[in-house]
Amino acid sequence: MSESNVELKKIIEAALLVAGQPLTIDKMLNMFPAESQPTRDDIREVLKTIEEEYAERVVELKQIDRSWRFQTREKYAPWITRLAEERPVRYSRALLETLAIIAYRQPVTRGDIEDIRGVAVSTDIIKTLLGREWVRQVGVRNVPGRPALYGTTHEFLQHFNLKTLEEMPPLSALRDLDVIGQELNLRLNLDGANAASEALPGTDDESISAGGEHESEPVIMSEAQVAERE
Repeated sequence: MSESNVELKKIIEAALLVAGQPLTIDKMLNMFPAESQPTRDDIREVLKTIEEEYAERVVELKQIDRSWRFQTREKYAPWITRLAEERPVRYSRALLETLAIIAYRQPVTRGDIEDIRGVAVSTDIIKTLLGREWVRQVGVRNVPGRPALYGTTHEFLQHFNLKTLEEMPPLSALRDLDVIGQELNLRLNLDGANAASEALPGTDDESISAGGEHESEPVIMSEAQVAERE
């Protein structure tokens, strides 16, 4: 590595340590004056070097979608979580079912979710998922009533420590929500009122990929268009 890239590595490493959030390559480039910006390839090379250097440390460089962050390795989580003063939030089985359907079937409407689960979807569940920014409205379906279409967000990937959606547990894991909860590090409120919800019926590959009753093409809108409708 050249002397200039050694210094670039130190700058990028320092930025990742203090950022407090994942950094994209664009954000890293913005740290430099226009006349002396490194190339994207230079930054990618530096990121690869940092990842290799931290391979045996308790902290790792993790790619989340198109951004990078430092984080402690998962095996140390049982000790690190004891530092938190607040009790971890517990989630209902119904919420986990709804989130899983959105993640695997997106874009999806509330009606689609109800068809798969076989029960009504609580408004509070949708509000919770939207409030935590794990899902967002990505458009509307071009059918009477124009129901909202929901999809997952960058925050979803970041919270569940996923580089891409392809890293989610296999679809077959949906048959056992306790398993998928463990995979995504979610605490299920199995003692709550929603714990009695039935497990996902028909959540094999065929039922998840099927279009159901709604065959009309979805209308995908920009965030600005969604905001105008709200």
